[in-house]
Amino acid sequence: MKKILILNGPNLNLLGVREKGIYGDQSFDTYYESLQSDFPEVELHYFQSNSEGALIDKLHEVGFSYYGVVMNAGAYTHTSVAIGDAIAGIQTPVVEVHISNVHQREEFRHHSFLSKNCKGVILGFGLDSYRLGILSLIK
Repeated sequence: MKKILILNGPNLNLLGVREKGIYGDQSFDTYYESLQSDFPEVELHYFQSNSEGALIDKLHEVGFSYYGVVMNAGAYTHTSVAIGDAIAGIQTPVVEVHISNVHQREEFRHHSFLSKNCKGVILGFGLDSYRLGILSLIK
C-alpha cells in the first residue's frame, strides 16, 4: 500500500476557527477523515507542527520511504530556505498545496521557497487542494 504523508505547518491546527473567510469553517481533523474514506487504497499519515525544525525532521524521516508528501507549509512557504532545502534533499516527491490562492493575497505570499523543489503546486481550491495533491501523486 502506498504511504502518503500530509504535512501541515504553522497555524493550520487552527483550521475551522481562524480566518474562516480565507480558510473555511471545517477542522482539518474532520477533513482528514473524509480523505481516509476517499482513498482507501492509500495509507495516509498526518503530521502538523508550528515548528520549522519539526517539519524538516518529518521530511527527513519519510523522505526515502514514503510514496509522496502533500505539504502545506503555511507561512514557512514564503520564508524558509531550510524547508526548501529539505525537500531538495529527499527522494520522496512533495506536492506543495495551499488552501487559498496565495497570488490573490499579500505580495509577500507570492513567492515560495519550496515550489522549485516540488513535483507541483496546487492552490486556491480550499481544503480540496489536499485531495488534488493526493490525486496528483497516485495517478
